[in-house]
Amino acid sequence: MSQQILQPIDSSRIDPLLAHHTAALGADREDYQDAIHRLIDNLINIRDETGQFLLRLDDGRVLDTKSWNGWEWTQGVGLYGVYKMWEMTGDPNAMEIITQWFEARFAEGTPSRNINTVAPFLTLAYLYERSGNRSYLPYLDVWGQWLYDGLPRTEEGGFQHVTYNLVSHQQLWDDTLMMSVVPLAKIGLVLNRPHYVEEAKRQFMVHIKYLADRKSGLWFHGWSFEGRHNFANALWARGNSWVTIVIPEFIELLDLPEGDAFRMFLASTLEAQVKALAKFQAPSGLWRTLLDDPTSYEEASASAGFAYGILKAVRKGYISKEYEAVGIKAAKAVRAKINAAGELTQVSFGTPVFNTLQEYKDIPLTSMPFGQAMALLALGEFMYRFI
Repeated sequence: MSQQILQPIDSSRIDPLLAHHTAALGADREDYQDAIHRLIDNLINIRDETGQFLLRLDDGRVLDTKSWNGWEWTQGVGLYGVYKMWEMTGDPNAMEIITQWFEARFAEGTPSRNINTVAPFLTLAYLYERSGNRSYLPYLDVWGQWLYDGLPRTEEGGFQHVTYNLVSHQQLWDDTLMMSVVPLAKIGLVLNRPHYVEEAKRQFMVHIKYLADRKSGLWFHGWSFEGRHNFANALWARGNSWVTIVIPEFIELLDLPEGDAFRMFLASTLEAQVKALAKFQAPSGLWRTLLDDPTSYEEASASAGFAYGILKAVRKGYISKEYEAVGIKAAKAVRAKINAAGELTQVSFGTPVFNTLQEYKDIPLTSMPFGQAMALLALGEFMYRFI
């Protein structure tokens, strides 16, 4: 009998078809699982010890967008990151974190309504769908109705990007798709209000019409109907990353079938963006806060959003598999930016639409709930490669 089967085989001689499916990842499954747990722990324990990032309004309100116990888009994205982790793992601790957050915030009272304070309702709609908890229903009902017919609109019916301190008259921002449009669609599905879903579809088309850059495939941060311009023409990374996240989420949420015209429109829009992103990815695997400006700093939260959206879109078959390597490189780069305390470092603070590019480059770096959440999304999606 030949003894060949007892002798080690040079890995270079093994056909790729016969290699283990995780061999090319260059990543350790347990390390990523540990990083995910540390990210969640850090997320719920972020504090603004100095008060530097508190937002003080003239009417006396003090908004905490950094710590876990506030109610803004930052915590809304954080909730969704934890929920997606629960969806994948069934970890009871993740579900407890989410339900306790809502219980505490409802006891305090809801904040003023704007584009960004709607963000937590995406996760709440999922909770209601799974738990049937009737106490959630009035919130989904009232806030969903306000979003549909109470929120100020721009020309052509776009969602005006109203925030805690800005009316943003006649302005569209790419952030809106993540913070309000996807929540509206989910509320519509859960409450059986198809007109909400149709409105969400229209918002995607209006935002694509005015924010997608035809030349590059990337997205501008904002659009003004008053001046009919894109402000600084900023190809801002995190704004682009919301797009990369929400298009696969929206296609999946609406269960749009292959051959559906709207699905094909969204998928081609995403692929055009990802094709451009591949060109601007830094050697580190991250992207810069202004995608096309090599003098701007590398930013980790946007890079995490890109990793998640690209890897999910490839896995679901929405875009070409050739971009999977871009997403894997990005996810590994994001993992490298998670420190021993579980903090995703190199994250820029909340960023309004600016009139100059320099203002984007001057935004400070600090740990934020949305950074933690976007890293959770990226690492969670990366974990599918180990299955």
